Amino acid sequence: MTLTQITPKDEGWVVPMTPEMAHAARVAEGSYVVLYVKEGSITAEILPPATEEMKQSVRRFAERNADFLEEMKRLGD
Repeated sequence: MTLTQITPKDEGWVVPMTPEMAHAARVAEGSYVVLYVKEGSITAEILPPATEEMKQSVRRFAERNADFLEEMKRLGD
């Protein structure tokens, strides 16, 4: 499992939930837990998996904005 930092200002990480974690939390498999660090404590938020509609929307955006996204990669952002 890898941790993906959201942004430095958010001080949080997105962690994929294992099937066991999802079952224990009674949420859909494929969900993510977002961990936030604030003032010496950790809070968490559960994000459901993306719907097929959301995935298609992101694909369309990426296709329409391929040049822009390539430039962002080149700039390191």
